[in-house]
Amino acid sequence: MILKTVLEEGQVRLEPLGEEHLDELFSVSDQSVWKYMPIRLVNRNDFASFIQRAQQMRDNGTALAFAVIEKNSGEIAGSTGYWNFVDEHKRVEIGFTWYAPKWQRTHLNTSCKLLLLTHAFEELKLNRVEFKTDSLNARSRTAIARIGAVEEGIFRNHVIQPDGRLRHSVYFSIINEQWPDVKTRLLERLKK
Repeated sequence: MILKTVLEEGQVRLEPLGEEHLDELFSVSDQSVWKYMPIRLVNRNDFASFIQRAQQMRDNGTALAFAVIEKNSGEIAGSTGYWNFVDEHKRVEIGFTWYAPKWQRTHLNTSCKLLLLTHAFEELKLNRVEFKTDSLNARSRTAIARIGAVEEGIFRNHVIQPDGRLRHSVYFSIINEQWPDVKTRLLERLKK
């Protein structure tokens, strides 16, 4: 079971997503981040509903969403989380990751992935961490591969996007045997 926990290291802090994050998350969101997501959070009510759903999933043990906080400034930079946790098979998905434009292409994504993956493999003792993205989202596909995840295939017509487009989802994973090499890669990237 995924327990409600704070993950923190270096310049990033991941706090379990709650109502206290609502206004700042809404204020830093930019509609461009939702282009390839299977949801659209357009207004404050959308964010409130998303947080409520995430808390329900946390309470039933299948997810834990986080607010991403850049520690030096104290600003909320976006959100990420564990989703689709299956204890029986020791796997989880890292997803619904987005950052305000100010924080895109900074150290934050690498730092967040290091925290989430370290917790998944070293604390939760999982066998597999999954990622998925829209096949059209080249930036996301590149970022996921760059951290060391292996592309496994494409689920065609996997999701109906809010605009009605049929999305093909690209699946990636990191398995526990790969984790030491992936961790080394992430630590090296943070030194740059």
